Amino acid sequence: MNKSTYNLPALSDEGGLSLYLAQIKKFPMLDAEEEFMLAKNWKANGNVKSAEKLVTSHLRLVAKIAMGYKGYGLPLSEMISEGNVGLMQAVKKFEPDKGFRLATYAMWWIKASIQEYILRSWSLVKIGTTTAQKKLFFNLKKIKNQIAPRLEGDLRDEHVKNISNRLNVSEEEVVSMNRRLSGKEQSLNAPIGEDGDEWQDWIVDKEMDQELKFAQNEEIEQRKDLLQDSIKILNDREKEILRSRRLTDDPITLEDLSKKFKISRERIRQIENKAFEKLQKHMLNSAKSKNLLPTN
Repeated sequence: MNKSTYNLPALSDEGGLSLYLAQIKKFPMLDAEEEFMLAKNWKANGNVKSAEKLVTSHLRLVAKIAMGYKGYGLPLSEMISEGNVGLMQAVKKFEPDKGFRLATYAMWWIKASIQEYILRSWSLVKIGTTTAQKKLFFNLKKIKNQIAPRLEGDLRDEHVKNISNRLNVSEEEVVSMNRRLSGKEQSLNAPIGEDGDEWQDWIVDKEMDQELKFAQNEEIEQRKDLLQDSIKILNDREKEILRSRRLTDDPITLEDLSKKFKISRERIRQIENKAFEKLQKHMLNSAKSKNLLPTN
């Protein structure tokens, strides 16, 4: 199953983005019963028309999620396209008998596809190689919106210091990353089509917001459960070192842990990295076995 299987609106470049958004807005949302019957028909009979309706009714969800990643300076049209691929994979794997809505399940696939595209596009040279720098890459925009929601361009000195302390990176890295991520973004007041609608009007969708909020809350709880279950595979020393270094907003230095455990700083680093790899592998395997994450 691929894009050519469905009769979807064309999405070629930023120039055609407004037309695409206007087109997908016309696809009706499905109620729970209709969605269930379409999914059953697709699953049992391979009815492509049913699958197409499931996909097109969720194209707005993909666009809405993609808009949340606009701060990474990449073409929104490309992120939507990647998210659509994730949506189609979600429809292919969806099990309607499990009792939850497609949007909740598809969130994982859509976000995974978009994030994979972002990571492919931003080399490690651009985003940095340390854990703290990667954390800065994926959290700067959120924190910036919390402390200075209307600020554009360079951050003020007090904001730079605040973010630097919260994410344990240098102030220079905060300034540099903010400038890298401050790419051109589509104005929320830009018109869509000829009916006078603006992007900000199109984005507001109370029904979809409630569904997204539910899915996001469910995702957070699932991640917490995965972490708590997976961390049990580590021994006590590995748990303490990993929690002290990776699972806290105020990491303990290698020097302090070295003194506490009476081993070298390099040995602490080795234990930390090994424990993180073990935890990551176990969480990934658990997520796949529980059908919580995309599988190849």
